[in-house]
Amino acid sequence: METVLIVDDEKNYPPILSAVLEEEGFETLTANSSREALEILQSADVDIVLTDMKMPAMDGIELLERIKKKDPDLPVIMMTAHGTVEKAVEAMQKGAYSYLLKPFDNERLILYVNKAKSMYHVVKENRQLRDAVRSQYSFGNIIGKSKGMQEVFETIRKVAPSNATVLVEGESGTGKELVAKSIHFNSPRRDKQFIAVNCSALAETLLESELFGHEKGSFTGALATKKGRFELADGGTLFLDEIGELSQNLQVKLLRVIQERVFERVGGIKPISADIRIIAATNKNLKHEVAQGRFREDLFFRLNVVHIIIPPLRKRLEDIRLLTSHFIEKYADIHPAERPIKGVDREVERLFHEYSWPGNIRELENVIERAMILCPEETISASDLPKTFKENIDNTLYIEGIPADADLNKTLDMIEKKMVERALKLSNYVQSQAAELLGVGKSGLNWKIKKFNLDLNLKTK
Repeated sequence: METVLIVDDEKNYPPILSAVLEEEGFETLTANSSREALEILQSADVDIVLTDMKMPAMDGIELLERIKKKDPDLPVIMMTAHGTVEKAVEAMQKGAYSYLLKPFDNERLILYVNKAKSMYHVVKENRQLRDAVRSQYSFGNIIGKSKGMQEVFETIRKVAPSNATVLVEGESGTGKELVAKSIHFNSPRRDKQFIAVNCSALAETLLESELFGHEKGSFTGALATKKGRFELADGGTLFLDEIGELSQNLQVKLLRVIQERVFERVGGIKPISADIRIIAATNKNLKHEVAQGRFREDLFFRLNVVHIIIPPLRKRLEDIRLLTSHFIEKYADIHPAERPIKGVDREVERLFHEYSWPGNIRELENVIERAMILCPEETISASDLPKTFKENIDNTLYIEGIPADADLNKTLDMIEKKMVERALKLSNYVQSQAAELLGVGKSGLNWKIKKFNLDLNLKTK
């Protein structure tokens, strides 16, 4: 239950406002001066401040400034008469959440306080998420609390101190290079070079020169001797991205380097030693590529000493809130705004969990950065999301996949049960939050929990 601190030097006013807000389910504290309000804030946990503008000794503006020094995110709603509207605008510039013109009706008061409540709820939730990311749900720059990502982190911890070759598989946008960097920077090679090569970005002849280097005059345009990536990565790590695109010819040469740790530059005859660790990545299934004859089996076994599979975002939905919080914090520094973005509203959170994310983490980051640039408020809403994103969500329920003779009521019950289970999981089994996600009342949610015989003890398992 949220607590509202009401500050007004008119002694009869705070009790009236308290009665209105308590009827709406808020707890209230009252003060008749700014100094009394500051004393209460020192000892009580307050979620919203509702303060008069014009007060003796210390006015509402000064009180606002004092509050913002202590907690920049605490929403402060100013109450002002028509004659002090300019002061109210000044208060907004100094961080007030909003202002109410006296006299105002109860509905308007409740509307403003509920909006402030929703905003501060998002802020506090994001604080908790940021703390969780920093303390237990990150490894290097990789973030995730899902079982799949925790397994990835554990494998990185075990393999990093060794020199073992690692194969990282995952869809585009899942963070394969981040995994490779985490292995390198947690290894004894961390002080040496980490060099990345995209095997699909260059033609075969150019890629061979890029990897192994070339001697002066070895081909047209080779005006000087050039070291390749294998030489430049000596003592460090070479990351070969999109290894599945490597030609058969280059697969043979890479196999030799891994086996013998020597190679020659293009046009050269002198063997060059290579003390490197190789980490390869692909968005293809290399076992399938081997079966189809497109990838050498002996090279596959050499690369696949340690195998890491990064799950796609649609299979780690519990990570979306952590990632969203991380990207909002990241782009708040890159794209500073007058009203910094605090988080996303419940509707956006629901949409994010219904979407299939074909572009994975990269797509989520892109959606959030765009929304932060276009969002006029402190909380990202559905109207700030790309039109194509919202259109694609409509296609996430595949009606064609349901048998034509399926019982309608049973099918609807199945879908309803899944949605209730998901809402409970997303809200960490806080039923009031789950009800809000589903757009139902708490009593309605309780009825559905009983209807589907859901085990609420799962949260402790």
